[in-house]
Amino acid sequence: MKNIKVLGTGCANCKNTLKLIEEVARAKGVEVALEKVEDIQQIMSYKVIATPGIVVDGQVVHAGGVPARSEVEGWF
Repeated sequence: MKNIKVLGTGCANCKNTLKLIEEVARAKGVEVALEKVEDIQQIMSYKVIATPGIVVDGQVVHAGGVPARSEVEGWF
C-alpha cells in the first residue's frame, strides 16, 4: 500500500490532483492511503512552497500544479 499525502489548502488544483491520484491508483489496482493535508504548518514542514504538493511514502515527489498523468503513474 502506498501512503500518499496531497498538501494544499483546498484549491481547484488540489482537488483535481486528489481525483487524478485516485483514478490512476484504481486503474492500476494499487491500494492507497490517501490523505489531504490543509494545515499550513504541516505543509511548511515538508518545505513545499507551491501547492499542491504530493508526498509518497514520506518523500516529496511533486510541488506546484497538477502533475501529469504519466508522472502519477510512475509513483505506482
